[in-house]
Amino acid sequence: MVREGWDAIAEWRDHRMGEAGDLWHRAIIDPGLLGQIGAVRGLRILDLGCGNGYLTRRWARAGARSVVGVDRSARSLAIARRRELARPSGARFLQRDAADLRGLPDHSIDLVACNMALMDIPDLKGTVREVARVLADGGRFVFSICHPCFDLDERSAWEIERQLYTETVWRKVRGYTEERMSRVPWKISDTKLAYTRTYHRTLETYVRALGDAGLAIRAMREPRPGPEAVRRSPQGRFMLEVPLHLVVEAAPWPSGPAHRPRIPSGRGSRKSVRTSATVGRRRGWGGRRRGTGSARRAASPGS
Repeated sequence: MVREGWDAIAEWRDHRMGEAGDLWHRAIIDPGLLGQIGAVRGLRILDLGCGNGYLTRRWARAGARSVVGVDRSARSLAIARRRELARPSGARFLQRDAADLRGLPDHSIDLVACNMALMDIPDLKGTVREVARVLADGGRFVFSICHPCFDLDERSAWEIERQLYTETVWRKVRGYTEERMSRVPWKISDTKLAYTRTYHRTLETYVRALGDAGLAIRAMREPRPGPEAVRRSPQGRFMLEVPLHLVVEAAPWPSGPAHRPRIPSGRGSRKSVRTSATVGRRRGWGGRRRGTGSARRAASPGS
């Protein structure tokens, strides 16, 4: 189960994330998400898939009216509450399935934020419907995900081609239209691997889920790595050319779902979700070097 997977890596992730996020979050992903969200003073915020709650507490300290962190992982929430007790911010934490936010009233939230979690949630439609239900008039849904066009399990990889004194970086992708669940390996020690599940979906699927719930896309960002990421991550400079993350802001249509623009149906039927086990790898031959370089694989603290 997904919950068991995230429970298995909760302590390891907390050690990496701390109160500021690991390298990829603080130097690549979070600046785009936080820049899109902007000031939070006076807002009622739901942090969906909050993990250890470092952003939940950050927003509480930034003057939000109320902040609730929700996660399905019991161990992650225990860590979040432990950190909150050590240094109170006013944030609250609830164990909930993202597609069943029972206890949160309709139209009670000004901002739903979901940082690098939506692609790991199996019920996308149910989750987006619940987000739309709890959003107040004028509310916003801002989320970050692995870029579905460029980072999809083991079917995407960096390829570096060197000739004499020049180097060309390519991002190779296959199977984009095939939506499926994959097992993601996390190297939590020199001898231990843990697995979680992630779900590759096309951009069309995300847009359709938002539209069906009465939400319209207002903005999109493709975060670029900051100086620290370029300096410390082997992939940092590659992401200056090809982004591996996407930040989206959506908001309810003023007149509700009945008045939203209709999204035409795609040709043919959508394929069923398939399963794959993914393992990060590097292969080399001739003058070429390849690697998955996924935003979901973390082999070392500096990756």
